[in-house]
This record gives sequence, structure tokens and C-alpha cells, in this order.
Amino acid sequence: MIDTLTDAMVSLTSLMEEESEILVRALRDPKLREIAEAKQRLAGRVESEIARLDREQSGWLGRLPPDARAELADVTRSLRDAATVNAHVLERQIELSGDLVDAIAAEARRVSGARNTIYGARGGMERAEGSAPISVNTRL
Repeated sequence: MIDTLTDAMVSLTSLMEEESEILVRALRDPKLREIAEAKQRLAGRVESEIARLDREQSGWLGRLPPDARAELADVTRSLRDAATVNAHVLERQIELSGDLVDAIAAEARRVSGARNTIYGARGGMERAEGSAPISVNTRL
């Protein structure tokens, strides 16, 4: 009754663990895009399988035999643990990417000498580091 669900959850757990390992090693692996797409598909499959079971067999979780319930609990725990690790690794990668972008922007400002001049209330001028203003097209 829950084989499709547990298979999808085990596959999703495996993909999250693989992605975390690749990201921890800080490798630029072309498989990361495929892994992310597969994770989306499997998460959708897990969600749709749970919805199907709820729709077709209301109360299915309560009617599971003890061994199937234990298996589902183990698979769910493994998925939760892998998702927690994966989330931390992805957060760190996003932080590192932001730091890298900030460093590149600072170096570009330093090299180009792009600074803004600020006029004070008494007519004085100051140089300020900062990005150039962004122009927004407001015509619809």
C-alpha cells in the first residue's frame, strides 16, 4: 500500500545526501542541476502519493500494519535528517555565494574608482563608497 511512497522517500533521501556530499566538497559538479530537478520531482511524487492515499483510503496511516508503520517511520526519520543536513549545507553555499558577490563588487568599485559624491547641507563634498543608483522604467 505504501511501497510507492517509501520508494520515493528513500530516493529523495539518497539524492539529498549525494547533493550534500558534493556541496561539502565544494566541487562544481554538473550533476547538481540534475539532482535539484530530481529532488523537485521526487518531492512532488511524495506529496501526490500522500494526497492520493488520503483521498482514496482515508485514515490509511492508522490502518497500517505495525511493520509497515515502523518502516514508514524509519524512512521518514532518514528523510528528515537528510533534509536538515541538506538545508544547512545549502544555506552555507548561499551565504558563500553572497560573500563572493560582495567581494567582487567591492573589488570592481576599487578598481574602477566608482564613487559617489555627496553634497552636505553646508556645501561640503564627501566621497562615499556605494553602488550607482538603479534606474527603473515606470512606464507600463
